[in-house]
Amino acid sequence: MEIRAYKNSPYGKIDLYARDGKLIVTAEIKTELIENSAVYQEPFISIDFSGAQILIDSLWECGIRPSEGTGSAGSLAATENHLKDMRAIVSKKLGVDL
Repeated sequence: MEIRAYKNSPYGKIDLYARDGKLIVTAEIKTELIENSAVYQEPFISIDFSGAQILIDSLWECGIRPSEGTGSAGSLAATENHLKDMRAIVSKKLGVDL
């Protein structure tokens, strides 16, 4: 199962499309009022890890980023910049090209 996300610019939304091989997946999502929040709820869809990777990659292409957390894009960029600065300092101090 592949779920892909595409930006729907005129409406400021992200559209999700699902496909299973050559089959296009269509679904109607229904809501149901529950009185007790402890009631077990079945997931409305399950996907494997490769399908999840496809979904997160397509959300990334839509501009969706993690809001917080270690390993986020901002954290990685800061680490890469720091490493670049440290290489420049070492290179200058030792008189070598790194």
